[in-house]
Formats: sequence, C-alpha cells, structure tokens
Amino acid sequence: MKMMSPSAKHVVCAISGGVDSAVAALLLKWKGYQVSGLFMRNWDQLDETGVCSADRDCDDAEFVCDTLSIPFHRVNFVKEYWHDVFSNFLKQYERGLTPNPDIMCNRFIKFDRLVEHAFNQLKADAVATGHYARTSHGESFLCLTESDVKRGSNTDLPDHAVHLLKAVDAWKDQTFFLSQISQGALQRTLFPLGDLTKDVVKNLAKQAGMERIATKKESMGICFIGTREFKKFITEYLDPKPGNFIGVEDNKVKGIHNGHFLYTIGQRARLAGSPHAMFVAEKNPDTNDIYLAPGTKHPSLYCQTCMTDTVRWINEPPQQLLEKETLDCFFRFQHADPLVKCRLTSAGDGAVIVSLQRPVRALTPGQYAVFYLGDECLGSGQIVHNGPSLYDLNWKEYHSGQWSWDPITGEGKELAEMNFTQDSWNQWRRHLRGRLKSRDPSNGG
Repeated sequence: MKMMSPSAKHVVCAISGGVDSAVAALLLKWKGYQVSGLFMRNWDQLDETGVCSADRDCDDAEFVCDTLSIPFHRVNFVKEYWHDVFSNFLKQYERGLTPNPDIMCNRFIKFDRLVEHAFNQLKADAVATGHYARTSHGESFLCLTESDVKRGSNTDLPDHAVHLLKAVDAWKDQTFFLSQISQGALQRTLFPLGDLTKDVVKNLAKQAGMERIATKKESMGICFIGTREFKKFITEYLDPKPGNFIGVEDNKVKGIHNGHFLYTIGQRARLAGSPHAMFVAEKNPDTNDIYLAPGTKHPSLYCQTCMTDTVRWINEPPQQLLEKETLDCFFRFQHADPLVKCRLTSAGDGAVIVSLQRPVRALTPGQYAVFYLGDECLGSGQIVHNGPSLYDLNWKEYHSGQWSWDPITGEGKELAEMNFTQDSWNQWRRHLRGRLKSRDPSNGG
C-alpha cells in the first residue's frame, strides 16, 4: 500500500532561539516534512540590563529559520501569559506556596495556546518542540495511507491513549516539565530530540551552520526573572510584609523578615548573630511567621508524606488507583532529583496522599509531585500540604537523646518500615491536629 510522503505533512516547530528547538526543526526538515518555525513572545519587559531578552531570542529564532530556509512566524502571548501564568504565580506566592512557572507555561501556553494557533492559524498537521521527551506513538500518527485520506477518516488521531515517556538521555529528560499537558496536545506533538544527547544536538547545530546558536549560553531559572536576585524581582510586584522568624525547636522569635513570600522551604535564612546556620522548615502565610531549623540536615526539614490537589493524569487515572485506592509508583518534585518509590492513596476529589519510601528534604508546597511508572510519566499534582516532619514525629525523643537520624546513612529512620496506607493516614491526621503547637522541650511541649 502506497504511503504518503512526509513532505505532505506540515509540522510547526516551536522555535525559542535556543539550540534544542533549532535542531528539532533541522531533524524534521531532514525527514522531509514541510516545516515552519513559530516563535512565541510571553514576556516583554526589560531585564536588569535594560534589554528585552525576548527581542534577542526572537532574532536568534529568525536566524535559525533563515539558516534552515523555513518560514518564520511570530505570535504574541504576553497577555495570556500574564493572566494564566504570571498572575497565578504571584497569587500562589502570596498564599505561601512556591509555584513552578515552567510547568504552568507548558500547560497553559505552549501546549494550549501555541498548539491552538499552529493548527487553526498555520494549518499544521503536527506541532514539535525541542523538549527531551518521547511519546508512545512517535511520528506514526502522521503516516497515513492515501486511501485513508480519500475516505476522509480521522485515523490521523491515535485510536488509543498516547503515553509520555522519558528521554533516552536521563540527565536531560524534561518530562517533569510536561507533566501537566493535556492528552489532546500530546496526541499531536512530536519530540524529535527524545533519542539524542545534548552533545549530539550541539554538534548537529554546528554542522548545520548554527554555531552561534550552539554556543549560546543556555537560559537557566525562571525566564522572566533573568539574573536578577529573586527578592528584588518579587518585591516589584508584592509589597513587603514584616513578620517573625521563629525557632522550630523552642517556638521563640529569632528575628524579623520582610515577607514569607521571600523564602521557600529548605532555604537558608541569614540571621545576624545566630550561632547556627538557620534554614526555613515551615511557613505560615496566615500569621506571616517563618519557622527556622538549626542546620541544613535538621529533621524538621525532612518529610515522608505530602498531599496534592487534584492530580492531572496525562491519560486516564490508573486503574489500580480507581479500584484499590492505592498505587505504587515513583515520585519527584524537582526535575533533577532521583526518583523515590512511593505509594499514592486516594484522598477524594482526585487528590492523593503521597507516602514516600524514604524521607525527602525540603518538600515544598506549590511545587509539583510528578509520578512515574517505568519509563512513563503518569502526570502530576501540585503539593498543597506537607505531612509531619521527622521532627514533628520524634521531637521529644530527639531532645532527650533517645532518637537521632542521619539523612546520609538513614540510621534511625524508623518511618521506612511503616505500613504505607494506614500509618500515613494516621500520621497525617496527627500532624493536622498538632501542627504549629509549641514544642519547647524546656516545658514539655
């Protein structure tokens, strides 16, 4: 049966001005697709040097398209980005959360607004990006027979759910950032770099005459902050609000801060005259209090359970979770962290309790709990509460010298032996009843 040539298919590739999207477009062209480049502008304010970085990126994106001899298009999503991502980013900081705008941008802008624009305005057959990821269907949905087209069938859409899979290069894998995208967008998306390493990608760019792009410094951190100090940036939008630093061990005031939103869990808080390095263990946005722990390995910084909001599954919710209300899988909340085995327990309205096999440092409300099973990224839910810390559970024994825990060796880690389902619920209830109560060992708590 005669197959249609890939050249009959129009693939719109999101071009950011970086090397990854440039090589994604290059590979698609080599395969014979009709390729167009699309640059999206999400932010138009000047950075700390007085330059709009989006202008520089747009110039680089146009250079890539000129080098590859493909059409170059622009689309402005500044208004949409401000409404769907940035304003929500600020609101979550005000609520005491630490959001992830990259995940939010992929969900609401790149894999929603951009995909819609590509199909409706540019008449694309597929969209591609430079993310390091793979899908279970690859490019198969573009390989239609001529008889399929003559029948006008809808066989260009997969007849079953598409699975989001890790990239071959585990270090560069970006499925974490794609964990909130919709099944509809995934069904029409290509990830040409999923089988490549970063070194190969850079070499391909150089060979194609794009050395300027291959040697360009990669953007790191939150795009709209640039290299500015976060505190200076966030106070341009949120007014300072003085509050107390409180010791997690004695519940006594240790100093004054200018707003809980300036700090995140696990961050060092520099206090003049403190005999110990102090780290943020907990924040209370209602009272504007920040609880500090003495030392970066203090047990108050380690938790083994957390609760999410409604999980956004890339496919349907796993059958095991629906039938048994539990699911064993793997978890991470920062994209470069190693995966941790976990058990999910249904908590109503699509939320889950995450019970980890081992305690994790600085679990942060507002970040996303991303779930994996084998090579597949199942989806994610935003962390809304942490469960009890190791200090919450063992503070009396800790101060009496009857309990200790080494985060490196795991010595004293009694929670590792717990029954995931029942004990995690009991610990959660106990934590909610007792959180923020005085734990001053001098008066017995």
